[in-house]
Amino acid sequence: MTQPRVDGRTARSERTRNAIVDAHLQLIREGDLRPTADRIAKQAGVSLRALWSHFADMEALFAASGQRILEVRDGSHRPISGKLPLGERIEAYCRQRARLLEQIAPTAKASAIKEPFSDTLQRYRRLHVERVRDELSALFAAEIDGNEELLNALTAVSMWPTWSTWREAMNLSVNASRATLARTISSLLAVSRP
Repeated sequence: MTQPRVDGRTARSERTRNAIVDAHLQLIREGDLRPTADRIAKQAGVSLRALWSHFADMEALFAASGQRILEVRDGSHRPISGKLPLGERIEAYCRQRARLLEQIAPTAKASAIKEPFSDTLQRYRRLHVERVRDELSALFAAEIDGNEELLNALTAVSMWPTWSTWREAMNLSVNASRATLARTISSLLAVSRP
């Protein structure tokens, strides 16, 4: 069976688009939390005109970059068995959550700056919250047992703002922050429901 031919222009266009998204995320990882279109184009090795021909505006670039972040997150996420004893589930969840939060740290900081003014970034924030909430609901289903208040508390402590408080405002190490997350989740799950 023969492979379908890929149009050369389509392939070049896709490479340019990927280079722009890569450049955007690379600048953020390097500490430029508010990269301009000009700096992104320069980093990607393309003209500003090429950037705008691939992305109608910065919102469109945020959407493509947000999708890339989700793909990276999905590629590094490992399912945790709900059959493990509670202590092991908490430990595995907190270990993975710490790794993922450290991985997204630069983009989370950059997003926090622009999120109040960006529908796209607000949508991605809600999507991240839903994903964490779904994971918690599945992993600790027996312990949560339909308690929305408990699920809300578990979700809140698992998100970037809490992690950022531990890591940046309180200057805790990754291990200390992970231990604090584990202690908080353990405490929340140990409290008997009203």
